[in-house]
Amino acid sequence: MSLPRLLIIAGSDSSGGAGIQADIKTASAFGVFAMTAITAITAQNTTGVTAVHAVPPEVVRQQIIACLKDIGADAIKTGMLANAAIVRVVAATLAEYAPGVPLVVDPVMVATSGAALLKPDAEKILIKKLIPLATLVTPNIPESKRLTGITRSDRASLRKAAGILRHMGAKAALIKGGHSSKITIDDMLVWDEGESIFTFPRLKTRSTHGTGCTLASAIAAGLAKGLPLSIAVGEARQYVQAAIASAPGFGKGHGPLNHMVQWKGKPVPGSVLKP
Repeated sequence: MSLPRLLIIAGSDSSGGAGIQADIKTASAFGVFAMTAITAITAQNTTGVTAVHAVPPEVVRQQIIACLKDIGADAIKTGMLANAAIVRVVAATLAEYAPGVPLVVDPVMVATSGAALLKPDAEKILIKKLIPLATLVTPNIPESKRLTGITRSDRASLRKAAGILRHMGAKAALIKGGHSSKITIDDMLVWDEGESIFTFPRLKTRSTHGTGCTLASAIAAGLAKGLPLSIAVGEARQYVQAAIASAPGFGKGHGPLNHMVQWKGKPVPGSVLKP
């Protein structure tokens, strides 16, 4: 039986809760073979990021090519890209070596702790070069505001943001609602077939480190397995909810999720709604 393949292009999190480490754990939880192209090395834990060392862009490019020319990929996910040069080389390399491969772009700009993970000049390159290649782009509300210029977070504004992202070239946009003040977390998916809202109760926990990385990788794993987009998002969202609910409670700050949670076939705290 063929094993689905996922190439992850992102930064390393020394504490294992986010970034490449969380992505590999997530892919494994979905039964998907993970490959990596590391864009940056960070020194971080649950309380914050203390150092970032970007990998030379040519080395990032060679990692991507090495994976794609030999093993290949059924889906690709990008996370932390650090600077404009890396964003530019990732976009160019994927356009050359992976046309047509489903691509999930997580526009990682700010860590849960508040540390900046993408330099401002790189945002323009992200919009111009990488988002047009995306099968799905997965910004949270603050990232949606920075990318699209919206100033509010009501449903109409988020719908507008998703439309702007699609106008930029992304085939679909998932606006994540974790940064809202609502008692539920409402993630809005807008794509060719319309709009779906994935709603889960907001869990009272500090264990939210790496939720964005984990969700994007879970969706990409679903796409690698050939799932339709809305099904891949729904399964990924259930997985993240279960991983938060069963988090181990490590660290003094925003702790990691339980990426090894067994969620299929078991009750998950929450529900998925499709109006």
